Amino acid sequence: MLQHLVNTWAERLAPKTVSRSYGVVRAMFSYAVESDMLFRSPSRRIKLPRIEPRTRQMLTPDEVDALATSTTEEYRAMVWLGAIVGLRFSEVAGLRVGRIDFLGQSLSVVETVTKDGKGGVVLGPPKSSASRRTVALPKVLVNLLAEHVANLGLTGADADRLLFPAPGGGPMRYANWRNRVWVPACKAAGIAPVGFHDLRRLSATLLVREGVDVKTAQTRLGHSDVRLTLGLYAQAVGEAVRAAADRLGDLFLRPARSL
Repeated sequence: MLQHLVNTWAERLAPKTVSRSYGVVRAMFSYAVESDMLFRSPSRRIKLPRIEPRTRQMLTPDEVDALATSTTEEYRAMVWLGAIVGLRFSEVAGLRVGRIDFLGQSLSVVETVTKDGKGGVVLGPPKSSASRRTVALPKVLVNLLAEHVANLGLTGADADRLLFPAPGGGPMRYANWRNRVWVPACKAAGIAPVGFHDLRRLSATLLVREGVDVKTAQTRLGHSDVRLTLGLYAQAVGEAVRAAADRLGDLFLRPARSL
């Protein structure tokens, strides 16, 4: 019966949606077993539709530069925080002036934009303890952020003010910002629509490609599990694969080596 239900779902729903729905049902049966309402869960040996990995567009540094140039000035620094620091949108939108250490060249992630029980946008703690972190910044980005703060007419005395407030003040909603700022910037830059999260994915991939150890990359990105760093973000890019092939070729088939 349960397998028939899953098969029915699979006819009209995406595999990932089927998996999530089945997860809810399985949790209900597991609770029933733990509560002695059932002797054994019927959710055993259920075959789910295969979830094919999605092919994602990988941005290049040149495309990010074009995207930043096409983004309105008041939000331009957000693009670099996503690409260089690997911040999530919720983390960027929750940044306050006081979280930037201009002398120490770092920023602290201690708040993120989230939703309250009524769907309103509020500031709350990061999604996990690993997400609460202090991240080093390159000098060029520190200078860019200092210029951004000055353009807002703020100083270090305005520590509680948001770096990227909504037009009417307060924290931004991603959907509104995406439609109003991000999508037009992608179009102006000649880039197929991507998500802000793709900047974070590029940042992680470049960290791995540039030889930064995985533990450092994990800490910088705020992942609670290193498998997220490796599995979700560290995608191989063409030039890195080519460079790896060339290095191995040089090791084994150098011209001086006799065959």
